[in-house]
Amino acid sequence: MTDLSAFRAAVAARAAAGLPAPAGLPDSVGRVAPAGLPDSVGLAAPAEPPTPAGLPDSAGLAALAREAGVRTAVLLEGPSDLAAVEALAGRLGRELAAEGVCAVAMGGAMSAGPFAALLGPSGLGLRLTGLCDEHEQGFYRRGFDRAGAFGDEFFVCAADLEEEFIRALGVPRIEQVLAAAGDLPAWRTFARQPAQRDRSPQQRLRRFLGTRKGRKIRYGRLLAEALDPDRLPPPLHALFHHL
Repeated sequence: MTDLSAFRAAVAARAAAGLPAPAGLPDSVGRVAPAGLPDSVGLAAPAEPPTPAGLPDSAGLAALAREAGVRTAVLLEGPSDLAAVEALAGRLGRELAAEGVCAVAMGGAMSAGPFAALLGPSGLGLRLTGLCDEHEQGFYRRGFDRAGAFGDEFFVCAADLEEEFIRALGVPRIEQVLAAAGDLPAWRTFARQPAQRDRSPQQRLRRFLGTRKGRKIRYGRLLAEALDPDRLPPPLHALFHHL
């Protein structure tokens, strides 16, 4: 199985450091031609600024992409979305790494611009797609457009991915998942709190999944595994059909 961890770590580090998108990389990395005019015209591409110690430069990032065989980048807001997409890929019998697909958790939708610049047509030349919350789609659209990925598509959840899971699975099925994971007593205690009294069961569940650090990541995987592959929420179905 292809290990994408080194590539993901390098992309995240460069995005966090605010480094410019790598330009003029070989066509074998993705779909863009080298940037700049030929040296015979007398103009060379601008020199890349120094890369901080411990981070790969543009050539190193391109090499990592080639070694991993990455052709498509799936931009996801956070680790819970990544856990869900990877678990669902397993349920569908898909090996994303073998297909040249790398899903990346960006640490928030506001990072869509830097990640799209690094990975899309203005950078490595990878095909871009992604999944985002309804109120975050503006960050994705601006990031994709600025990176030159005008023809690339991303898919939008109604509210967020947790709400898509709750709608698709229903409260009784999710309570079965909670019971299997040992969280049913905690859920029932939470649901009886006065602050939850005026909320619907679906709203309580959505809030419960986000009340403890790591819970959204854990249930991103568990709820994805509980889905019927033939009845995926629309944005997830569209994403996997697109890949």
